Amino acid sequence: MKILAVTHGPTVQPELFGDVAREQGHELVEWDITASGAPPLDADAVMVFGGSQNVGEELEHPWLREEYDALQRWLERGTPLLGVCLGAQTLAHASGARVAPRGRHCAGFVPTKLTAAGMDDPVLGVLPAEFDALNANHYGFEVPESGVELARATGLSQAFRVGDSAWGVQFHPEVRRDQALDWYRRDGALTPELESSVDAGISRWQTLGRRLAEAFLQVSSGKSS
Repeated sequence: MKILAVTHGPTVQPELFGDVAREQGHELVEWDITASGAPPLDADAVMVFGGSQNVGEELEHPWLREEYDALQRWLERGTPLLGVCLGAQTLAHASGARVAPRGRHCAGFVPTKLTAAGMDDPVLGVLPAEFDALNANHYGFEVPESGVELARATGLSQAFRVGDSAWGVQFHPEVRRDQALDWYRRDGALTPELESSVDAGISRWQTLGRRLAEAFLQVSSGKSS
């Protein structure tokens, strides 16, 4: 498959998801929308990753409108799509849902539970019913009216599906240790306790991240065949 990885800057790359895609022999095309503008629409599957930007900052980041438009086109075409953090928020916005600040920065591992729909989902359902998910976000999303909630944490939605081809997750299943710590350092959130927590949980989290990437690619392969 030809997989398009939409990124929003140098510190938010495909990371583990890119590794899994290449290991499986897929063609991975990385597209920094902040530098290159509107992405090509002809991919077999699309992954949209995180970033420091936010929905509602279109004046500062005009390319956000191009991202919304591309997401709507992929949804219309039924292109398999996975949005992570900012990618999930832009997917929610493009699907008509509200995206807004959470009120506080969410950093580190957060106890997360799959919903009943999440446990039956072909992508999110490969995760345990309860797991600690690595977060790094200020904003959150509501589930689109046309979507179904797949996971929750601290009373907020953490994952959803729109139709049978598009998924959004608030947490970061693709992340590497040093990458996450750099995010927290830039946000002024890094403490010795947070670093120790990341060190203690990152290996298990990366195992789950790989499992999620493999599930998404398997579903995508079936839809593109």
